[in-house]
Formats: sequence, C-alpha cells, structure tokens
Amino acid sequence: MLTQNLTANDALTPAAAATHRPTEGSVHSWDLSTGVDGPGTRFVTFLSGCPLTCLYCHNPDTWRMRNGKRTSADAIVAEAAKYTRFIEAAGGGATISGGEPLLQPVFAGELLHRFKHELGLHTALDTSGFLGVRATDALLRDVDLVLLDIKSWDRDTYKKVTGRPLRPTLDFAHRLADLGKNVWVRFVLVPGLTDDPANIEGVAAFAASLGNVSRVDVLPFHKLGEAKWEALGKTFTLHDTPSPGPEQVAAAKAIFEAHGLTAV
Repeated sequence: MLTQNLTANDALTPAAAATHRPTEGSVHSWDLSTGVDGPGTRFVTFLSGCPLTCLYCHNPDTWRMRNGKRTSADAIVAEAAKYTRFIEAAGGGATISGGEPLLQPVFAGELLHRFKHELGLHTALDTSGFLGVRATDALLRDVDLVLLDIKSWDRDTYKKVTGRPLRPTLDFAHRLADLGKNVWVRFVLVPGLTDDPANIEGVAAFAASLGNVSRVDVLPFHKLGEAKWEALGKTFTLHDTPSPGPEQVAAAKAIFEAHGLTAV
C-alpha cells in the first residue's frame, strides 16, 4: 500500500490551497450523461492521457495528455456549477473519467474535492486502477464511488487487451476494500476475447470476495470508436469482432449473480 506523506493541511485542502497557485490539467472534454458514469445524471469531466491502450477503446483520442486542452480547475468547477440544481434533482453527481484520471492525480483530486465540498455533489472516479498507487488517501476521501474497470481475469488476456499487467488493478481493488469504498466493477464483454466463462468466473469471484462491490456493469463490446482509430491512423484490430448478443450478455450477468453480485 502507498505510504502517505501528507500534512494535516494537505489532507484537508484542495491542491490550489496547498500549492498557492491555480491548479490546471489536460482536459479532453466534459459532458452531461445519465446512467453510464455513475448514478443519476452526472457532470463528467474526461481527462486526457492513459497508460493503457485497450483494443476496444472508444476514445483513443484521449491516450495522449498533450492532445488535451490545458484547463483550470476553476473553469471546470464553474461549468459544473451551472447544472447543480438539475443534477441534484436527478439524483446525480460529478464523475472524473478519461483517459485515466489518475495520470493527473493532483488535478483529479482538486476537482473531486471542489465538486464535493463546494458544489455538494456526489463524486465518482472512473479508473482502470492501474495507477491506483497515485491516488492518495486524501483524494479517495473525496470519492463517494469508484467505477473500477477490470478488463479480464486471465493475465495473458488482460495484457493482450490493455498492453499492461493486471496486478496493479487488483492491488488497488484490495485497497479500496480496506477503505470501505463503494465500488462498481465494470467488465467489457468481447466475443472471442473476454467472454470465456472461466474468465468471467474469475472476475466474479474476485469482485465478490472484496465485500464492497455493490454493482457490476456488464458492458457489451461495440465499435462506435472505430472511426476515431482510423482518423488517428491506428489499426482497429477488432474490426471483425461482433457485439455480443442478448443471450451472451445474460449468460455473463448470470455468472456474476451466482456470486451474489448485482449485475446490470
């Protein structure tokens, strides 16, 4: 587990107060969404930069931090503030996504803190967990929900899908369990890649063992981002892979449910 070297002031104040300068980060975009980035209608900030190169990524344009727009936390919070009444009425909140938000932990932490304490919004962090060691305890205190992507249980498949090892994600998941953080696990079902019942069983058993996973989102693979791959001059290797049918999705959900988990 990451050892924290924070003063009491660092742990309780946003980054701008600790550093005495405006906090900025690389932002891809922001949007209002319902039902896919946490409960209710949410103000979602997509940060740029990601250490993973997932084969099915629908936003490969977020992989490079330099491709984002340098933006202040003040500007993002001011934008979110315009929608707080609507968001609260819809039982929503604010989500930090990406890319991988923990590639910019100070900026992500600043936004989470201010969304929660200045705007009074429910907060969610959407992450692969690969950079979980960068999330300080102070950052996690400002997170109400973690959307944790577990791409595969089979280590070779995980490496093939993401280009990275699985272990950091599992370590982060254990840390979140130790902290009692509410977690939604997200699993992308890709025919011929992640749909092996033994692979799904592995993810399900692990998620159930943590004790803090309140929901599992089984996300059917789609090719909506293929045009972005082509525009970036990248080869979309899953071009011929079909989306899973309703029966395949139902079978995957049934495996998670057999472990006592709520699968949607």
